[in-house]
Amino acid sequence: MAPEESEETSVLLQNFERRFLAARALRSFPWQSLEEKLRHSGSELLLDVLQKTVKHPLCVKHPPSVKYARCFLSELIRKPSGDSVTLSESTAIISHGTTGLVTWNAALYLAEWALENTAAFTHRTVLELGSGAGLTGLVICKMCRPRAYVFSDCHSHVLEQLQGNILLNGFLLEPDATAPAQHTGRNTHTSESPVVTVEQLDWDDVTAPRLAALRPDIILAADVLYCPEIILSLVRVLQRLSACRKDEQALDAYIAFTIRNPETCQLFTTELGRAGISWEAVPHHSQKLFPYEEHSEMAILKLML
Repeated sequence: MAPEESEETSVLLQNFERRFLAARALRSFPWQSLEEKLRHSGSELLLDVLQKTVKHPLCVKHPPSVKYARCFLSELIRKPSGDSVTLSESTAIISHGTTGLVTWNAALYLAEWALENTAAFTHRTVLELGSGAGLTGLVICKMCRPRAYVFSDCHSHVLEQLQGNILLNGFLLEPDATAPAQHTGRNTHTSESPVVTVEQLDWDDVTAPRLAALRPDIILAADVLYCPEIILSLVRVLQRLSACRKDEQALDAYIAFTIRNPETCQLFTTELGRAGISWEAVPHHSQKLFPYEEHSEMAILKLML
């Protein structure tokens, strides 16, 4: 980098640092200058911006409000990609008897991993179990070019909010994920948008034929290991999905979770072993894009169904 360009970049980063630490209005940031720099720079510049803002030592020690940090990151993500994800969420951790109306840390963690592993989803059909507010799926739909994405949950209030978030982000909902041949509409987001559907799936009641009709190539779930009963139900539905693929290529599943209680995680891996489902830990990814509300350890397991 020429000395003049290096000085300009240094000034730009300093402007971002000062405004972020002062919690200035987002419109006051030098976004246009950043966009011009990004045309001639790689993703390293974005990482530098992150180091000067959300990952600044002062912000790590005394973090800004989650809302401010998320709004900043949404704007920052939009610069290289021309896109952002908008979500409607509940302000309560538990609402209407469910935890699915808010975005949990593991969903953010899984979305980050997906952005570093886009090839895992490109031109494939993804089934997400327990989609909640939909952040992970919306990131993948916008950035990873899946052929189709099936959001699913069992709670009616979650499904209602989930459908609203999908529409809010420019996608049209197809009526039936089990009948892809009848899909005639196209999503409005881009010419290569995936076919997007929402399914009400109760893990205890859903049948193997219905799961087989979805024809997923890859399974996802985030923050669904929070009690023994849910873990047992999840393993059973994974068994059914595995049974649907007896004569086909093995199905990969990625389960992201926050390690709150080691005994809960141990129960999950023990039940996987009893079900004959092999697994391996996914290495931690390097890119941190989202602010987490608490300091916690997260992990992703890759299951071979």
